[in-house]
Amino acid sequence: MSQPTTQNEGQHHPIRLYLVVWVWLFVLSACSYLVDFFHVAGYLRWSLILIFMALKAGLIVAVFMHMAWERLALTYAILVPPLALLVFVGIMVFESEYTLFTRVAYFVAGS
Repeated sequence: MSQPTTQNEGQHHPIRLYLVVWVWLFVLSACSYLVDFFHVAGYLRWSLILIFMALKAGLIVAVFMHMAWERLALTYAILVPPLALLVFVGIMVFESEYTLFTRVAYFVAGS
């Protein structure tokens, strides 16, 4: 008697999901290029570019790296460190004005 073999080939997703994600990536890239095409300037330009970049990265991580179907602990292990870095960058941006003010005050007072 031979025992039936079971093969775990992993989780297969329909091709439609990948095509939809590729279309969304194309649309988001087109929107990012349109920001330059329409000569958007200043903080709005950089905000839009960063938003489109984050959305594209989120789609890639969620679907192509299969994070949308992974355990919560693995998701936290991959997503929390970049989020912590963003928090620290935000703190540095917030504190930069104070640091600049302090340097200018002491350099001007010292001369």
